Parts: sequence; C-alpha cells; structure tokens
Amino acid sequence: MPRHGKKYIDATRRFDRQHLHAPAEGVEVVKSIAKHNFDETVEAAFRLGVDPRKADQMIRGTVSLPNGTGKAVRVAVFATGDAAREAQQAGADIVGADDLVARIQNENFLDFDVAIATPDLMGQVGRLGRVLGPRGLMPNPKTGTVTPDVGRAVQEFKAGKVEYRTDRYGNVHVPIGKASFDTAALVQNYQAVLDELIRAKPAAAKGRYLKGVSVASTMGPGVRIDPTKTRDLLEPAV
Repeated sequence: MPRHGKKYIDATRRFDRQHLHAPAEGVEVVKSIAKHNFDETVEAAFRLGVDPRKADQMIRGTVSLPNGTGKAVRVAVFATGDAAREAQQAGADIVGADDLVARIQNENFLDFDVAIATPDLMGQVGRLGRVLGPRGLMPNPKTGTVTPDVGRAVQEFKAGKVEYRTDRYGNVHVPIGKASFDTAALVQNYQAVLDELIRAKPAAAKGRYLKGVSVASTMGPGVRIDPTKTRDLLEPAV
C-alpha cells in the first residue's frame, strides 16, 4: 500500500469519505483540499459495470469539455501536402510524415499529448505501435485521431476534447479541469463526461452500469459523487 503524506492524511479528515456528494458539493470539497503549490488537475473516475476482457464491452472514444482542461495540449500530426499545411494553420505543434516517424523511432521523441494522422499515412505510423500504443498516443479512428480533416481535429483537441477508455478493471479516468476552475465550470465538464459515458453504454453490459464515481485532485483523496442527484443512470439518455 502506498504511504501518504501529512497533507493527504489531513485532507481525508476534512470530509466524510463514505458520503455520496452531489456533483457541485463534491467539487467544492476537492477544491477546498487542493492546497499544494501548483494548480492541481481535477480528475473524475467512473467504475463501470462492464467486462473489459470482452471486446463488445470495451469503451473508447472522445468527449469535448465545454470549459477545456486548463492544460496546453501539444498536438503532433502525421500528414503531407495540403493536409500538413491545414494542420499547421490549425495550430498543430509538430507536423511531419516519414521524418516524424523516424524521429520517434530513432530519438524516442514523444514531446506531445495527442497524435493525429491522415488515413494514407497509417501504414507508416503503424510501425510505431509499440512506442505509441502503451502511452495512449496511437492514432485511432474511434477517437477521431485518424481523419482526413486534420485541421478540425487539431482545433478540437486544442479546445478541450479528451480521450477516454476503460482500463483492465472497467474504470474510466478523465481529467475535467484544474482546481483553479470555478465550481460551475468543473461540474459542466463532469456532466459532459457523464453524458458521454451514458451514451456509450455497451448493449452487452448487464446489470448496474454505473457502479461508482469519484473526483479527486492530483495530490488529494477521492471524493465520492452521487450522480443520481442530476439524472437517472440506469439507462442511457434518449
């Protein structure tokens, strides 16, 4: 078991860890205990009733946060010709093709948060699977990172689109902003993620879908959230 510092232990004593908070109430608690000397990221964790060992119950996609993440996102784009110019005009930080593939292979260059590729370059990008895959950076059509419309994709990720996917335990972790955000902005981002996960519920998932939710800052303990305070989660929204 990891050993926690005095600030973490003190934070756990400042609220009831078993209480199911309304979203705004829970966010207020997280903000009140995020007292380190940097602007901590606030993350929402969802424990889902899915079996991630089964392909038809794996959840993966993207969601646009209405208030962004509060983080400057570095975007790399694999493209040539007009698509490369479009990516540059949209604000991509790194644009390349074979040269970028070689740089990643030979120099282990990974100074970016999102990788986008045009479909015609996936043959070359595919060679980077062992490098990009484990880091969650491999372009994928399911997340909109393999697309001919690279300019739009760059703009969306720069504006606050984030990826989500179930881990091997059926959990989904998504950043929803910074501790410096006001409560309303964090709750709006949280709600956008919640709505997306409800929409993405696999048809094969049986029983209770949303088993638990918590929010936490980078260095703080998890605060349990009762999402039923905002809507019924037994079935996807229609």
